[in-house]
Amino acid sequence: MAKIDRLDPARTALLTIDLQNDFLHPEGAYGRAGQGAAAITALPDRIAPLRDALHAAGGTYISAQFTLVPGPGGEPLIAPHLKQLRPFLGKGDFAPGAFGHQLVDALQPADYTIEKVAYSAFYQTRLEYILRALGIDMLLIGGIVTNGGVASTLRDAHLRNIDTVLLTDGCAAFKPEVHDATLISLGSLGSQMTCAEAAAMLEDPA
Repeated sequence: MAKIDRLDPARTALLTIDLQNDFLHPEGAYGRAGQGAAAITALPDRIAPLRDALHAAGGTYISAQFTLVPGPGGEPLIAPHLKQLRPFLGKGDFAPGAFGHQLVDALQPADYTIEKVAYSAFYQTRLEYILRALGIDMLLIGGIVTNGGVASTLRDAHLRNIDTVLLTDGCAAFKPEVHDATLISLGSLGSQMTCAEAAAMLEDPA
């Protein structure tokens, strides 16, 4: 596993994946359907101190948020495989501007918000443009789920020569064994550390 010994706040962004009301809030789409996990619910409060440390050091926070674009009649434009996996998703869920689409309160506001329509936060979004414009080449990545949006985004970052730190306790999956296996599989792609370790590195850059 690659190791880093410092973070340059001016070139670093915290990127969270899918930490939205429709995933985490009891009244969101997943909450109403009884879908959830304690490890996922715990993420915002664990990530918030790192967000604060990064902001205090002059860094950037970007929230990538899963989006279902409303189609004809308001029915979401949803991939067939996702509709099969999540049949409870319907009108208004993950729709831009809706309560469920919003970043959870504990992490608001983000400096930049990315609407994403697939697993990766890079796929057909403005994320790479923002990073290049700001001179950011290091991402601290957390969110949900570890084996889905987090893993896809991390791999796409490396295709673009963007370094990453995977926040081991800043991401989660619906099953802990899946989370743990994904951390192992991604170990060769960059550094891994806890949110507290990353925050301490920002507070004491030496």
